[in-house]
Amino acid sequence: MASVPFHYIDLRSFCYATEDEKRVEEALRTFLPEEFELERVENTGYHGDRIVILSTRVEKADDLRHVLSRLSELDELDRLLAELDDRVDDNCSFFVRLDKQAAFKGDVRLGEGITLRAKVEAYPAKRETAVENARGTLESIRAEQ
Repeated sequence: MASVPFHYIDLRSFCYATEDEKRVEEALRTFLPEEFELERVENTGYHGDRIVILSTRVEKADDLRHVLSRLSELDELDRLLAELDDRVDDNCSFFVRLDKQAAFKGDVRLGEGITLRAKVEAYPAKRETAVENARGTLESIRAEQ
């Protein structure tokens, strides 16, 4: 995967009062290069419970490749390709939800708990172009498996 047709990738996860923040951070780090900095924002839920939002933005090409290489471990990569039209919006953003529990164990699966949002390079900036660029990237990482 020589070129990376993404401007950036955002990863985000919520840590609820019933969860261990270190474990949620470890789950998020499953997708990140070592020593990557996470932003931590503490918030309060509707009923006064603590919610910590852990997030980061990956922008460097090598770091983007690292995240994409972890995404290539998805067993459901064919499903992701089939749903690509529904996963890219009109702003050329590609969305995937990943399983937080599996990520804590080092596995990569579609599910709930971690949100991945990638801004796809598209010239001109049209949804159809973004879908094709994302498809090309996902197919190339599938071929590298």
